[in-house]
Amino acid sequence: MRILSLLLALALALGVASQASAQTVDRIRETGELKLGYRTDAAPISYANEDGNAAGYSALLCVGVAQALAKSLDMEDLAVSFHQVTAENRFDKVASGEIDLLCGASTITLERRNKVDFSTPTFVDGAVVLLPRNGTPGFKALDGKRIGVRAGTTTEKALEASIRKEGITAEKVPFDSHDVGIDALAAGEIEAYFGDQSILVYHMLKKDLGSDLRITDQLLTVEKQGLAMARGDSEFRLLVDAILSTLYRNGSMQRVYKETLPGVKPGVAIRALHMIAPDMP
Repeated sequence: MRILSLLLALALALGVASQASAQTVDRIRETGELKLGYRTDAAPISYANEDGNAAGYSALLCVGVAQALAKSLDMEDLAVSFHQVTAENRFDKVASGEIDLLCGASTITLERRNKVDFSTPTFVDGAVVLLPRNGTPGFKALDGKRIGVRAGTTTEKALEASIRKEGITAEKVPFDSHDVGIDALAAGEIEAYFGDQSILVYHMLKKDLGSDLRITDQLLTVEKQGLAMARGDSEFRLLVDAILSTLYRNGSMQRVYKETLPGVKPGVAIRALHMIAPDMP
């Protein structure tokens, strides 16, 4: 893709610091490989394409990060490999060193920071409700209904919190994938589906469900996402953040967004992130 060539050229020209902690960099130098983790089921942020290769916003972003890292560490022959992870094991694989950098749809939370560290935010998303086209908007209208959600995610916890906050008795129905959950909604097996806005928009377009389903306008959460890495590896995190800052500053982040979410207009939160992220501490 054109954007890949652009990121490669930009990354090779970056003049970021060349020091990082031994915890991660020594492993990379020893193996000659940078191992990137990605989820296969979180399109358009992180997924496996028809050829089985890593794709999506975070995966493409990590191509630029990897090239800049190779330049910084003076490793022209650095091998970059993508490894599939699941929603359940992704942070364990980072903490154990099986994965050097997690390039998925990972919301930054204090609970997760007990196990891993995160880069400066790379994306901002929010949970919304997907309804049948004739469904009644408003979360309270879901009282007594069955609401689907992707199991093992922060979105599942956000749904539980929203149900408590609104004081309704809706039933949470976990699914192993967004595809299965959205198909269940289209088939009338559940009355609503709760998920990140970007993911639901992508799946509606992919499945051509615009005439059958609709997404509510109300954002029920605002979630910052970042690249996860080993906890306590502050110098490696600084190096990654320096690369990201440059990609924000020169407009590459905006171009990655347009490439991987074609036709999706960035919301207020994304536009604000593009404005302030280059100077985030």
